[in-house]
Amino acid sequence: MLKKSFKFLGWTLFGIFTFLALYISSVLLISKITVNSDIAEVEEQNAIPIYILSNGVHTDIVVPIKNEIKDWRNEIQFNQTQSKDSLVNFIAFGWGDKGFYLNTPEWSDLKASTALKAAFGVSSSAMHTTFFKQLKEGDDCKRILISKEDYQNLVTYISESFSDSLHPQWIEGHSYGKKDAFYEAKGSYSLFYTCNTWANNALKAANQKASLWTVYDKGIFCHYK
Repeated sequence: MLKKSFKFLGWTLFGIFTFLALYISSVLLISKITVNSDIAEVEEQNAIPIYILSNGVHTDIVVPIKNEIKDWRNEIQFNQTQSKDSLVNFIAFGWGDKGFYLNTPEWSDLKASTALKAAFGVSSSAMHTTFFKQLKEGDDCKRILISKEDYQNLVTYISESFSDSLHPQWIEGHSYGKKDAFYEAKGSYSLFYTCNTWANNALKAANQKASLWTVYDKGIFCHYK
């Protein structure tokens, strides 16, 4: 019996390490494959600027708060933030696991149950929105000029990620700071579909350079060096 138990444990550990090795290899290799690499540049006077913004782990898609195509103030209300400051120019969208977002303000707050639910896609999701007056370009913030048609596609993608695309459902009482808020979203986070996968797919929807598939922020930013 003891011998069988050790054998079972050995095969289990072998399976886990094999899976991790294949997973990490796939992440590193597939993230380097670029899609939409041959898109034509858009002249600035005819373009809409968007940004990809990383905090070192998570990628946000940042867009103008309003323009001729979309006025986000109709859905994302200033009075749903602590500051209620309306003097902003941009809004950032970041999709992610609801439990992780709401219950893990710091890495030290992370619980094993939250991590496991997120990893295996058995929890719900949320959209994190943050208002900005301005953004500073750098290694963690890249400006991208896109056409009006591509921006409309991006708007549609972001809107359809909310649980209610017309009337986003505010998750009251939760924020990281004074200029952000959370909303109910569609889908489930998992090892194969993370916050960065969502952001990468947003770029694909907007016909911009992106990774074929990625789960981490560098898989996006490596295409924008």
